[in-house]
Amino acid sequence: MAVSLAGCGVVDGIGGDGTKASPTKGDDITVGLLLPEKENSRYERFDYPIIKETVEKLTSHKGTVTYANAQQDAAKQNDQLQQMVDDKVDVILVDAVDSKAIAAGVKKAKDAGIPVIAYDRLAQGPIDAYISFDNELVGEVQGKALLQAVQDESGSATSKKIIMMNGSPTDPNAAQFKAGAMSELKDKVVIAKTYDTTDWNPVNAKANMEKAIAAVGLDNIAGVYSANDGLAGAVIDVLKTAGVSKVPPVTGQDAELNAVQRIVKGDQYMSVYKSYPQEASAAAEMAVAKVQGRSIEFDALTRDKVDSPTNKGIPAQLVPVVDLTKDNLDDTVIQDGIYTVKQICTAAYKAACNAAGLK
Repeated sequence: MAVSLAGCGVVDGIGGDGTKASPTKGDDITVGLLLPEKENSRYERFDYPIIKETVEKLTSHKGTVTYANAQQDAAKQNDQLQQMVDDKVDVILVDAVDSKAIAAGVKKAKDAGIPVIAYDRLAQGPIDAYISFDNELVGEVQGKALLQAVQDESGSATSKKIIMMNGSPTDPNAAQFKAGAMSELKDKVVIAKTYDTTDWNPVNAKANMEKAIAAVGLDNIAGVYSANDGLAGAVIDVLKTAGVSKVPPVTGQDAELNAVQRIVKGDQYMSVYKSYPQEASAAAEMAVAKVQGRSIEFDALTRDKVDSPTNKGIPAQLVPVVDLTKDNLDDTVIQDGIYTVKQICTAAYKAACNAAGLK
């Protein structure tokens, strides 16, 4: 889980070299939180409430979180960031709708003396730190699982036709997911069709999957690389509507509840479980440590380094991920309290849950 040094002898405002860090603030701080959309349930269900709760805990309930959601509108997010600069928040956590478009706003914040931490997506511009999951590893996990699922008895998949349903071209994470997946799939399967899904919108994925079926043929599709669970749901719906006798392996990401239920039922092959509580709580710790000048704590939280198109050597934390299948639901989303068995095993999934040993 997130590294916390607040109770381990770290002195407020003392840097790693023993010098006074600057600037330093007390517990009465305001953290600005900019999230990109509500299509994915994680942001309202996990990220915002966990960040808010953690900030309050770290500041003896004197600190607050100012929250805004851009609902997939990059221009709106820039306006929200500007408002936070005008309101003089102490630090900003931003999960960018468009990593490039946000760069000018990030610079304005920095010019105003407000640290900016890129959350979940690597924003361009002079950010102070970055926290996310290891996105190429996410793609590798997806690609490896799909490759194993479509292999024949000899272990070969070179003749198998795969559809790639990638994420939004404005999201740098999507490019990393794709690169990771391709490192596992390239030259080992036939990539029959590949699509980038504008705005991560399942409606766009649905239209693209319909095109793929028309071009490749329903019976010729051995599997689908789907970058996240929202796209996976759209892909599976199209395959079923088209009359597939058995849904071929479809990947996903985010461990959304309906995706977990599809996995239990056998409609979705896998998802990637990312511990949002771990990411969100670490981000909150990072923001508080940065604005309070806790250099040792901040450095401990950002031991990785990443490069963006505009900045090199950005302090970062890359949170590990897990391949989520029917076999490890107990040890992941249930054990971590993301979902209860009761939430997963509703009436429609009762028989599938019993067969999977979820009781």
